Amino acid sequence: MKNFKKLALASVLCTGVCLTAGGQKAAPAIPSDPVIEAHIQEWLKKMTLEEKIGQMCEITIDVVSDFEASKKNGFTLNPAMLDTVIGKYKVGSLLNVPLSVAQKKEKWAEAIKQIQDLSMKEIGIPCIYGVDQIHGTTYTLDGTMFPQGINMGAAFNRELTEKAAAISAYETKAGCIPWTYAPVVDLGRDPRWSRMWENYGEDCYVNAEMGKASVRGFQGSDPNHIGEYNVAACMKHYMGYGVPVSGKDRTPSSISRSDMREKHFAPFLAAIRQGALSVMVNSGVDNGVPFHANRELLTEWLKEDLNWDGMIVTDWADINNLCTRDHIAATKKEAVKIAINAGIDMSMVPYEVSFCDYLKELVQEGEVPMSRIDDAVARVLRLKYRLGLFENPYWDIKKYNKFGSEEFARVALQAAEESEVLLKNEGNILPLAKGTKILLAGPNANSMRCLNGGWSYSWQGHLADQCAGAYNTIYESLCNKYGKENIIYEPGVTYAPYKNDNWWEENQPEIEKSVAAASRADVIIACI
Repeated sequence: MKNFKKLALASVLCTGVCLTAGGQKAAPAIPSDPVIEAHIQEWLKKMTLEEKIGQMCEITIDVVSDFEASKKNGFTLNPAMLDTVIGKYKVGSLLNVPLSVAQKKEKWAEAIKQIQDLSMKEIGIPCIYGVDQIHGTTYTLDGTMFPQGINMGAAFNRELTEKAAAISAYETKAGCIPWTYAPVVDLGRDPRWSRMWENYGEDCYVNAEMGKASVRGFQGSDPNHIGEYNVAACMKHYMGYGVPVSGKDRTPSSISRSDMREKHFAPFLAAIRQGALSVMVNSGVDNGVPFHANRELLTEWLKEDLNWDGMIVTDWADINNLCTRDHIAATKKEAVKIAINAGIDMSMVPYEVSFCDYLKELVQEGEVPMSRIDDAVARVLRLKYRLGLFENPYWDIKKYNKFGSEEFARVALQAAEESEVLLKNEGNILPLAKGTKILLAGPNANSMRCLNGGWSYSWQGHLADQCAGAYNTIYESLCNKYGKENIIYEPGVTYAPYKNDNWWEENQPEIEKSVAAASRADVIIACI
């Protein structure tokens, strides 16, 4: 028993990962830059409370959009709302894709210049804009699309993953966007979970290795000085997001402490040691505690144990969820108190600037200490300095002449080819012989939306057929290769026409038609 106690104690100490002998603070996960730190301290001394709180607030672009003008002229900002958000509330970050669909890089650059001009005039601090460029340049039209994370994990090519992230960074920067909410390093361990495709698979080592490669590609070699062709990475979703008990997205998990530390934490630890500058938090609840309220995981494990000076951002509306969904806060104001004191640095609000009012009241009432505000704001400012936004809030996009190039397309094709997984080939049925009669079935057979998945031109990819109509679906590709006369297309199941966010709805199944057609085919290709 005595030896067992010693062994158990040694195991517990090992899971501390970053405490040195004698309990001393670990070396910084990212070496600090004294020039940047001096600038941060100068700002903290002269900023008002309102200005500090504004830096901790992130608003969706919809709030400052002029939808009527956009119908005529393409995406257009609403100057009055922009002045309210930046001029009055001093908001430090905006996110998301305008009009819920990918934009041309020129339109991105035009909008961000307008935002930055006002931010520098009103606050003297640049805004930081973030988007979900998850598998390539997913929110910039004509950019290079890469396979989803699950495919990149199947390829397990570190160099290729790094190159893909570097291309995505280059093309993201071509629209004056400096920050992407990637890589996704959740462990996908439940096939019922609807976001299995975003991460690199179930294995913590694979996710750690691919996550590190992505961070290198996105950020380059020096996290203190992000280059002109690089962006800040934001690893997500910290952590345990991929194992909800119900299998449904954003629902509770039940993870043991050892599994959390040894498996789910591992990819985030690897990415931080690689220099990842930001992290987005899991929207769910684990063993009764919402991740956005978990001080141990946010402050102790990340900031203190790792001595990491990066920034923690919430996911969409997740501080409000502490009140409206999780019911651990009686009011939205109390939810703000819980989350900020737990270690959140920036709230992806995303619609309500009331976050700023609540937080100001909480500081004045002594419910949130000023030291916590200063720590959060320092992390936001540090990210902006590391990105060089103070010197260049926006830039000339003409120098990004490789955007959407054949060179980049070849890398994407290589990634797609390397990610293919052949489970078996009984009787050497593949490759198919010319003249083979093929029954093509399944809801994904003739859909660019299904071929690309989510985060493709729009959140759920439902506009991919419109944005990528020049490319071939599986049906079109098979017709081109084997002749339309040899393709029997009976999907059996199809998605309903898109209307009012009904992207999950299906038409009435017609599986009997597929079954009947099978007798006329030599082989069946089921796209499910």
